[in-house]
Amino acid sequence: MNPEEIVNCAIAAGFANAAMVDPAKIPFEPAFLTCCEENLCGKYGVNYTCPPACGTPQQMAQRIREKSHALLLQTIWEIDDPMDAARTKAAKTEHNAMVRRIIAQLRQAGITDGFMIGASGCNLCTTCALTEHKPCRFPQDKYSCMSAYCIFVRELAESCGMDYDCPPGLTAFFGMYVFN
Repeated sequence: MNPEEIVNCAIAAGFANAAMVDPAKIPFEPAFLTCCEENLCGKYGVNYTCPPACGTPQQMAQRIREKSHALLLQTIWEIDDPMDAARTKAAKTEHNAMVRRIIAQLRQAGITDGFMIGASGCNLCTTCALTEHKPCRFPQDKYSCMSAYCIFVRELAESCGMDYDCPPGLTAFFGMYVFN
């Protein structure tokens, strides 16, 4: 599949927007790590895909830069109040499921050397195996969020012609598939 076919596949799968990005041009801001350290999501230190277990901001950026392509994916949801935790969590869960489905399609097409970056930390398990001092149950499918990678999502979205800020009543979520 060429880049245009990949983007078209993502749009056909229901994403509001999709764009191919050169991983070397993805903006990172290591200071965003403090957002994770605040632990508003409750996953800091108890999830393999979240800090500090996932790696330093520099290690996370290097992991992305080792790949040759990134597919940025955006969904937009009707959420009146982005602070409505139940609605936001449900939308993020569906967003991440959509990302996993498009990755499955790309893998069937032969694009197998890649990894997902989600709209929130990995939730494939009810309780991460890290808390039980056991290895990850799904090492090939686990994913970290854009925040754990310290990606400057607003800048990235705008560089791809995507709106980061939505009109009232709408909320956007972003994810990526980074691959060779």
